[in-house]
Amino acid sequence: MQLLLISPPHSVPDEALLVSEILGLGLARFHLRKPEWSRTQMLNYVAGIPARFHSRLVLHSHHSLVSELGLGGVHLPAAHRATWRTGPPRPGQTLSTSFHTLAEISRHRRRYDYVFLSPIFDSLSKQYYAAAFNLAEVAATLGQLQRRVGYRPPVIALGGVEAHQIAAVRRAGFAGAAVLGAVWQQPDPVAAFRALQSVVG
Repeated sequence: MQLLLISPPHSVPDEALLVSEILGLGLARFHLRKPEWSRTQMLNYVAGIPARFHSRLVLHSHHSLVSELGLGGVHLPAAHRATWRTGPPRPGQTLSTSFHTLAEISRHRRRYDYVFLSPIFDSLSKQYYAAAFNLAEVAATLGQLQRRVGYRPPVIALGGVEAHQIAAVRRAGFAGAAVLGAVWQQPDPVAAFRALQSVVG
């Protein structure tokens, strides 16, 4: 089961150092999501992370930097899906997106390496962003996808995922979990990530 981490939309003190330490613990993919940031701000952030970790960085904006800097992948927010015209990622790079209904996962034709489904639980980082899914229905749909011949993207649970919910995420058939508030809203983000990592196994 995969464990992914998403950046907070705002800046956190020593954030690049914290991310570097978490990547050093074995984080497979770090999603860099800063909706209001300029290209220069994104460049400076990436420059603050050791080059050996760049292949694990996924950008939600300023996507041209992925190829320029040899980063790990592109994540397409919903608003960018229809206009994305770049060819398939380079070897080792990923293409992902976010969905908010089970129907979107079932009918979408573009081939993603993985997709987020949210919100699975009440969001920790967004006020009034409540859980939108029945986990039994999710399990049934994901089971059908797994039996389908052909394209079936790994689905990652997003939204309010905490350590005590990892077992429920696994039972529902998710390929992994993406976390944000469970790490960044804690006094020690590195320790919080390590605790989640120990549960995911």
